[in-house]
Amino acid sequence: HVQLVESGGGSVQAGGSLRLSCVASGAASGYTYSSYCVGWFRQAQGKERERVASIYTGGGGVSYTDSVKGRFTVSQDNAQNTVYLQMNSLKPEDTAVYYCAADVLGPVYCSGGYWDEVDFVNWGQGTQVTVS
Repeated sequence: HVQLVESGGGSVQAGGSLRLSCVASGAASGYTYSSYCVGWFRQAQGKERERVASIYTGGGGVSYTDSVKGRFTVSQDNAQNTVYLQMNSLKPEDTAVYYCAADVLGPVYCSGGYWDEVDFVNWGQGTQVTVS
């Protein structure tokens, strides 16, 4: 079981930036953090959780949902077991609790954006992002 801890959320004005971090520990036996798919999700109040972005830590392949393309960037630091979500040009509609999730998914499945929340067993506690 992998433990995930998000940080970096906060309140920012529209047009501003935030960088979220997702730190992992406790990799499944036989796997290292260089073979995980890490997904970012968000859930606005009163709405369903939605996909945001993903990264395959084994090769760096990424995918983004259309609403964040060109504004958000997902990256990794495998030495620190950390995945980042850089969020620029934030909009009020980006306001949500942001979650990272990780699981052993194939690179094509991960980077191709075929994943969804049902594919992930390991979840962080979430971090609030508020854009006004």
